[in-house]
Amino acid sequence: MNHIENIKKLFNKNFVESPLIETFEAGKINLTTGKLVVCDPLITSEMPAFTTDFPRGEFTVLVHKEIESNCIAYVEIVFNNSEISNWELATSEGQHMADLEEGEIYGYPVESGMGCFMDFETQQNLNLLEQHLFKRKGEDFMGIYEEFFHEHFFQEDGAINQYAFLKPNDEKPGNLFAFETGYGEGFYASYIGFDRNNVPVKIVSEFVEIN
Repeated sequence: MNHIENIKKLFNKNFVESPLIETFEAGKINLTTGKLVVCDPLITSEMPAFTTDFPRGEFTVLVHKEIESNCIAYVEIVFNNSEISNWELATSEGQHMADLEEGEIYGYPVESGMGCFMDFETQQNLNLLEQHLFKRKGEDFMGIYEEFFHEHFFQEDGAINQYAFLKPNDEKPGNLFAFETGYGEGFYASYIGFDRNNVPVKIVSEFVEIN
């Protein structure tokens, strides 16, 4: 898979060394169960978690922008700084590499131009928040984006944030990291880097392939 070879070239080190990419440390994501969900939070609220068990706790999120377009090309969670032994395409239950044709990937659809990383428990809390707001507002409910996400991406002066951390339940430790996906709509894959003991070192979601 050429994508994995490119991911390996860019992300095997503890930093991305490319004149085409600018990297930002966005903050920390809190994974409470280690079951990670990556999806468009507006259309795939029931997206299954990956089968890989990730560490629990708070971990650094890095955003990698394509300098020329200023679009987010990759989003990365770093679990530790161990040496990466191999990369695999992230899959969910029922997805098998042997079933893919040449050039095919497993991933998630984006229709809103936005993706997110979140723990499975946080996904459940986001779904509960949407149900609560719908029941409380009825016909005045404008959708989970307007009711929850919008204020974190649009500033009072009209400026637009490309990413943000949000908590669907203030009483729970889990949060989610939402971000613009590359040039917008599409179907996007994630890749997991493992150490020699098959422990996840990092996960990278790709939106713009940069060679």
